[in-house]
Amino acid sequence: MTGLKQRFQTEPNLAGAWLSIGHPTVAEVTATHGFDFVLIDTEHTPLTLETVENMSRAVDAADGDTETLVRVPSDDPVRIKRVLDIGVAGIMVPRVETAAAARDVIDAVRYPPEGMRGVASGRAATYGDDFQQYVETADEEITTVVQIETPTGLENVREIAAVEGIDAVFVGPADLSANLGIFAEWENDRLDAAIDQVVTAGAAADIPVGTLVVNPDDIEMRVQQDFDFLIVGKDTSHLSAANDRIRSRYEDAVTRHTAPTSHED
Repeated sequence: MTGLKQRFQTEPNLAGAWLSIGHPTVAEVTATHGFDFVLIDTEHTPLTLETVENMSRAVDAADGDTETLVRVPSDDPVRIKRVLDIGVAGIMVPRVETAAAARDVIDAVRYPPEGMRGVASGRAATYGDDFQQYVETADEEITTVVQIETPTGLENVREIAAVEGIDAVFVGPADLSANLGIFAEWENDRLDAAIDQVVTAGAAADIPVGTLVVNPDDIEMRVQQDFDFLIVGKDTSHLSAANDRIRSRYEDAVTRHTAPTSHED
């Protein structure tokens, strides 16, 4: 076992970056800043598989050791197969609610006889040059992350986390809070209790638990909640905040420069 899958097992406090903007330049720039992985979101974006492949290439080409995860739209095995054929380090699957659903995800990730993933010589297998080796080793190299986003998933989280082959559990904060009826109430006691339930389940199964933090002011809180890894911010939020900050500084400078000067008689 090598790469991101191993690092999830052996290294605490991995840091990821969330990518929603479908352009290789954004992926490459992000990958040059020391993140352990980037997460390309295809659940809530219009990104095509071709775009995802080019973004993955950009991450691979960047200086450093950043790897690529892709959040797929669902547990559809066809979609999972096509994403993995791109050659990414692994996938994140949203809205996993039962241990049976988690096992279905593992079946979609693994080649026969352990799973049902179709065999093809795509980019992941260097277009056939490393075909046999890739098929023989892929099951032990691919990182599989499942999201807990609903009360049902929360109820079954211990069983989900214990499924063999699940490498990490991820709290989907927006969906989980919405499904608990407390959307965006990030400091609500019910959300805190739900998070503690997921973190405890991960510890019991000896797998890491992570979440997304969009607001930098919330990082300290999430670290104190004993998350094992964080995705710290997303590209669209960083861009928006940077634009607001630079525009505000310019406006402040103009105000100071054009302010009337008082003169004593």
